[in-house]
Amino acid sequence: MRGAGGGANLLALRSHNTALVLDLLRTAGTEGISRLELADRTGLTPQAVSKITARLREEGLAAEAGRRASTGGKPRTVLRLVPEAGHAVGVHLDRDELRAVLADLDGTVVARRHAALDLGAGAEAVLGRVAAVVGELGAEVAGAAGGRSLLGVGVALPGPLDHRRGVLHRVTGFPEWDGFPLRDALAERLGGVPVVVDKDTNAVALGLAVGGEGGSFAYLHLGTGLGAGLVVGGSVHRGPRTGAGEFGHQVVQLDGPPCGCGDRGCVEALCLAAVARGEMGEAARVLGTGAANLVGLLDIDRVLVGGRTVEGAPGVFLGGVRGVLEARARRTGEECVGVGLVSGESRVAEGAAQLVLAPVFGQDG
Repeated sequence: MRGAGGGANLLALRSHNTALVLDLLRTAGTEGISRLELADRTGLTPQAVSKITARLREEGLAAEAGRRASTGGKPRTVLRLVPEAGHAVGVHLDRDELRAVLADLDGTVVARRHAALDLGAGAEAVLGRVAAVVGELGAEVAGAAGGRSLLGVGVALPGPLDHRRGVLHRVTGFPEWDGFPLRDALAERLGGVPVVVDKDTNAVALGLAVGGEGGSFAYLHLGTGLGAGLVVGGSVHRGPRTGAGEFGHQVVQLDGPPCGCGDRGCVEALCLAAVARGEMGEAARVLGTGAANLVGLLDIDRVLVGGRTVEGAPGVFLGGVRGVLEARARRTGEECVGVGLVSGESRVAEGAAQLVLAPVFGQDG
């Protein structure tokens, strides 16, 4: 599982300057970028850029992409990132299913897995299932990339949890996971492969930010539960205890119906109850009410909604959330924030892969 070869030391290359160069190589695409351009855009000296790029080429992470005419002297050699030099596995653990992707350094998905899962089956069963899937995908890395190592595994699942320590808190409906050290337990099961653990909503938010979604926004995920990923100033906002984004457990109806978290009248309880009754319009209105609270608190630019329940009736949820936010804007005299849909069954798993990949390029992970 440890592997060997060109990408083996990639996680050790996270110096600020190296990350700057790697990110520019990545964004340059197949056309590549010259060393002089790298020096100009990073502010590094040409000598420093030459040392960094030489090391990246030695590691197999960068390669020549041809030559480009210069304004004087000999043509400049341009370099490009080698996407297949490293891969990450992203795993989405939902309450009833597992989705996993294998992504290269560009974030391009090269393999997928999907299986039923019972999160309540216990740690041993869940860890075994995850390890088996990672093993299958890791074998594809070995076959496709000449034995180069797997860089790491990102795991995203419902919160709350401690992102820094990789320890779960009481996942709503599954109290047996409270305090479980998922990161360390899975890393041990995988033979020392680096593991990063975060909430499903944060993983999607990170993937969106890396993919070019700018400004400050909230991603609201409605599936088997309800949560939010918050991006403020371009970075995922987790808070000092990494507990931010427990959006579903804001109380909007005092003495309302009981929620699995132990409180009453939570947005999640009201929303899921409406879904269970088949009242998608009411569920959208409740979701919009929670979204309006977020807009008022954080003054974000955009609200994005997704998750399997939303994707089952996207027009209803987009219209319902937008309607509540427009009504709020009329009352306050403010401009209404944008509302958008995030679709794709593997968005959480793809974002989980970015938990490993994004920091390599100096981005929030």
